[in-house]
Amino acid sequence: MDNSGKNTLRLIQLPAYLVISLWIIHILKLSLGLDLGSFGLIARDSSGILGIFTAPFIHGSFQHLMSNSVPLFVMTLMIMFFYRRIAYQSILLIYLLTGIAVWAFARPNVIHIGASGVVYGLVSFVFWTGIFRRNLKSIMLALVITILYSGYFFGILPNQPGISWESHLFGGLVGILVAYWMRDLREKDEEPKDPWQDEKGKDEYFLPRNTFEETLLERAARRRSEQNSQSWTQDNTGPNA
Repeated sequence: MDNSGKNTLRLIQLPAYLVISLWIIHILKLSLGLDLGSFGLIARDSSGILGIFTAPFIHGSFQHLMSNSVPLFVMTLMIMFFYRRIAYQSILLIYLLTGIAVWAFARPNVIHIGASGVVYGLVSFVFWTGIFRRNLKSIMLALVITILYSGYFFGILPNQPGISWESHLFGGLVGILVAYWMRDLREKDEEPKDPWQDEKGKDEYFLPRNTFEETLLERAARRRSEQNSQSWTQDNTGPNA
């Protein structure tokens, strides 16, 4: 396998491992009859602190699992591919901060489960990275996200039965925060270019590089020196040379 194939495989690993983990846990839960409610997140309850780390891996049904698996894989892969420099720390921050925010501010006496809060954070991160960075690549990715996931906006509306809208809301807010935090850590293809980059390595320029830095006297002295140099060259390359 060549280097490009190895790099592609490495980028796919994290998204694949995350989604496979969700499915393994859900299948084990159903096949063994496990009650994983104790691993859910309960706001402002000491027994629910563990859910900050475990709740995204628990789902109530296959429909719930499927609705999170596809966008989780797509968004994680997109970040890994286009924002390699900040991918791991951004995904980890979204995962942890979303859980912390839900534990601190969500409704009490409700068990919050599922990866949808993390998904909302990833979607929000990619969109707002385009807003904050304003380069062509990031803007195009933001437009793609708008087309694919514009319907996610309705998921943050409150009082939806059976839906942890707080996870969606705080995930989205965390995505904005992380995108702003990481806005200056740009990829190699996003670094500002040297305005003279295309001229480097060339021997001739339309104007001397210091044309606008010389004074009139310095410019006149340089011209006389060039004329004297040319005259000397002609005298020494004549027919008797």
